[in-house]
Amino acid sequence: MHFLRTPDERFEQLTDFPYPPSYVSVDAQDGTCDTLRMHYVDHGPGDKGVALLLHGEPSWSYLYRTMIPVLAEAGYRCIAPDLIGFGRSDKPAERGDYTYQRHVDWLREGLFDQLNLTEILLICQDWGGLLGLRLVAEHPERFAAVVAANTALPTGDDAMSDAFYGWQSYSQESPTFNIGRIVQGGCARPVSAEVVAAYDAPFPDDAFKAGARHFPVLVPTRPDDPASDANRRAWSALERFDKPFVCRFGEKDAITAGSDARMRASIPGAQGQPHDLVLDAGHFLQEDAGPELAESILDWVASTPA
Repeated sequence: MHFLRTPDERFEQLTDFPYPPSYVSVDAQDGTCDTLRMHYVDHGPGDKGVALLLHGEPSWSYLYRTMIPVLAEAGYRCIAPDLIGFGRSDKPAERGDYTYQRHVDWLREGLFDQLNLTEILLICQDWGGLLGLRLVAEHPERFAAVVAANTALPTGDDAMSDAFYGWQSYSQESPTFNIGRIVQGGCARPVSAEVVAAYDAPFPDDAFKAGARHFPVLVPTRPDDPASDANRRAWSALERFDKPFVCRFGEKDAITAGSDARMRASIPGAQGQPHDLVLDAGHFLQEDAGPELAESILDWVASTPA
């Protein structure tokens, strides 16, 4: 598998991101002996357990930079991986190298087989949920609680939002794909030029954006999608998941609005939980309201029986 690796100097002196890089190697899943390097942030003492922070499209672990200090101060070991194709992780150069199942397998190998994470508080947004909820369904014993933020687990049996279809079309048809501006456009609050530049840092040019370009078409939007059956099986498992599960959706996110309804109704651990909206927050609610979101999660954990 041919892949690209963003030069380290692209990540020097990023705003509010002092975390040294850590890496694991995962099987490329292409039938060869090739491996890919997956980056993750590892910060915090861990006496309260692990907070696994999964980003989505087209961001990277930088999205969690204002939440990590709050969670770490409370005692969590924060693990924030960069999905393959994003951030400091290796980036396969061909769009066909990216599949939904490969992303699940890459995360499973990196987080479970290599880092052996357990007692996990999962915080997942966008594709972080499409992948993270699969891991919860397939390995429920590793998770202690789940926070689903602006995400879903689609099977293609129901229509997505109009905003999602508009985004999907844009991602495939636009001649330019400015990552930082895309994140900025998904926020409800102002985003500085320095922060926009930080979201652009992993992608020196379009050759590095194969994964970011391809992710939107991997979302199951029809019943016969290659990932639909696996996601249906995941839903069957989630409908037996009785550990604490809460939704935190941005008030101003049109892309995932309403996607929390099935989670709230179908997952036993979600019953009776305070599924509050995050006010004045858009799709990238960690960018809009990171410290507030982290504090609300800590309050929820403190008030929720284990």
